[in-house]
Amino acid sequence: MNTLVLFVPQQEAWVVERMGRFHRILEPGLNFLIPLLDRIRYVQSLKEIVIDVPEQSAVSLDNVTLQIDGVLYLRILDPFKASYGVEDPEYAVTQLAQTTMRSELGKLTLDKVFRERESLNSNIVHSINQASDDWGIRCLRYEIKDIHVPPRVKESMQMQVEAERKKRATVLESEGTREAAINVAEGRKQAQILASEGEKAERINNANGEAQAVLLKAEAKSKAIRVLSEALSEQNGNAAASLTVAEQYVSAFSNLAKESNTILLPTNAGDMSSMVTQAMAIYSTLGKTSQKAAPEMLEEKTESPENQLPPPYNAEEAVCFSYRGSKASLCEQS
Repeated sequence: MNTLVLFVPQQEAWVVERMGRFHRILEPGLNFLIPLLDRIRYVQSLKEIVIDVPEQSAVSLDNVTLQIDGVLYLRILDPFKASYGVEDPEYAVTQLAQTTMRSELGKLTLDKVFRERESLNSNIVHSINQASDDWGIRCLRYEIKDIHVPPRVKESMQMQVEAERKKRATVLESEGTREAAINVAEGRKQAQILASEGEKAERINNANGEAQAVLLKAEAKSKAIRVLSEALSEQNGNAAASLTVAEQYVSAFSNLAKESNTILLPTNAGDMSSMVTQAMAIYSTLGKTSQKAAPEMLEEKTESPENQLPPPYNAEEAVCFSYRGSKASLCEQS
């Protein structure tokens, strides 16, 4: 109404014409007009305006028809251009948004439409702002609400997603199987290594034990031979040796025919005295031989003191007596 005093609300711009020509834009607050000459022609809101873009069809780069809609946010920056630059600013921006959206969708495939949604919105906003600068309108942002695809395309997309998931599951399962096989192989390898090391250590320990046993047996035999030699060299040593041979002779006869039914006996098996006499004769012969070899061994010991050998085995050989062809023996030979 053309009155003298006007109060303009905040965030509004009133365009005044004087005698049909643009005069000025009233600011918020108290304003004065000249009746009959001044007239309020347009009222523009400076607030952010939300426009619902209707659903429309668009064809993607791979020839898939889509149904898409969106929401447009804009603001009037220049009330003069918005009043005289275009007849209906909101309708013009809506149509521009629809055409720009169809144009941008035609540059992308169906998969990229879903993945590059943000870049699609920014491209639409940039295209709208290039054309709406002459209208005094600034597009702030554009958001795509819904994208509808044909049912058959939707089914194929679902099948593709399922196939992709099955592929990932198969790959993950194969990787798990491979890692499990690798872990099992590594475990077997470590087990074999540990087992071989344990066997090696066991063999070394057994060898050391056998070597120690051989040394101990050798030392024991050496001591026994020394004691026996000293005993035979004493008084009545021959009588003691004769007694020992007789005892072993009797013991050998007691063990005959225990392991086999066939035995071989000498013709004078019952004549023990002749057997003892024969054994003592052998002992005397070996004693004489050892006495002859003693100086030579003494010289060898003097030349090489490293070779410390035990006394000769004369005494033990003297008391050993066995039967030929029989498994029984009168004594163990050294």
